[in-house]
Amino acid sequence: MNKQNALTVSALLGVCAILSGCATTGDFNALKARVDALEANVSAAQSDAAAAHAAANDAVNTANRAMDKANEANARSIETETKIDRMFKRAMHK
Repeated sequence: MNKQNALTVSALLGVCAILSGCATTGDFNALKARVDALEANVSAAQSDAAAAHAAANDAVNTANRAMDKANEANARSIETETKIDRMFKRAMHK
């Protein structure tokens, strides 16, 4: 084999090695489609998470309002009990 043939064979082997190691356009497009699908899934998950966060905030606000009403009802109950006790003591003194 002369120097020219050896160089040609080496170049062809090098090109084959490079081409076999590179992704094809079809592989690239398939990967891009998968990335796009994953990005859409991430966006949907973020949207769902934001909706869940908003619902949780609404639930906390509702629970806080219910607690305020319960505390108010308890205070009225104690006040009414105190008035009844005073009325009973007054009636017993007469």
